[in-house]
Amino acid sequence: MQTLSKECLSIIQKRPQNSHKGTFGRTVLVGGNAQFGGAIIMSTEACVQAGSGLTTVITDPTNHPALHARMPEAMSVDWNDRQLCDSVIATADVILIGPGLGEDKKSQELLSYIFKSQTKDQYLIIDGSAISLFAKGNEALPYPEMTVFTPHQMEWQRLSGIKIADQTEKINQAVQQELQATIVLKSHQTEIYNARNAFQNPLGNPGMATGGTGDTLAGIIAGFLAQFPHSVETINAAVYLHSYIADQLAHDNYVVLPTKISQALPYWMKKFEK
Repeated sequence: MQTLSKECLSIIQKRPQNSHKGTFGRTVLVGGNAQFGGAIIMSTEACVQAGSGLTTVITDPTNHPALHARMPEAMSVDWNDRQLCDSVIATADVILIGPGLGEDKKSQELLSYIFKSQTKDQYLIIDGSAISLFAKGNEALPYPEMTVFTPHQMEWQRLSGIKIADQTEKINQAVQQELQATIVLKSHQTEIYNARNAFQNPLGNPGMATGGTGDTLAGIIAGFLAQFPHSVETINAAVYLHSYIADQLAHDNYVVLPTKISQALPYWMKKFEK
């Protein structure tokens, strides 16, 4: 297993002078039911702060006022408006589904809808409750090589069938080979598995053990894939920077709030740009 280092952040390139919002990708985030709206809002903030050129959120309409107030840079779509959902998904470079989605019938319908809508050129990130829904076995990935799962260890147990105590590199890699998707296995030292390699993030701290940290990571991955190469190197950079910023914040903070990580993203991306 390869250990990530600062060198992985070399994918953060200086932005060209002749740029517009389309230069840095279009991202669509799907999630946030009436109970868990905060999750999709945190993912949205992370995605926008990470540099996604255009970010649209498909969510329960009860979340729209809070989303507009927190992140006016993002657009919102009522997830009951199928025609509008069709139009924004068709233009996406990256789709993220799962933060605050829930596991009811509506949630399952949305996951099925996204699977039917994804094209071969769109990266799909599956996070949170969407992982648990997929683990029930009622769906097949349309484009596994363009899919990223971001489970914590219990979600990975549901998805892979591997008990937490048995989640070793060899066994995890074997299941990745079956799924053919990239796996970002979140733990105190997050591991990334793809078809060729396994990577370990050496960073992170216990201050990150709070609600929303995973939602924020998923949003950063989405924002990075929207503007940087569609590769495991880009995913690695998102994972590493998420923890790197958290470690800087942990010097002076007992708890590292996920929204504070998002707010620090533009500063640190500027520091590491090539």
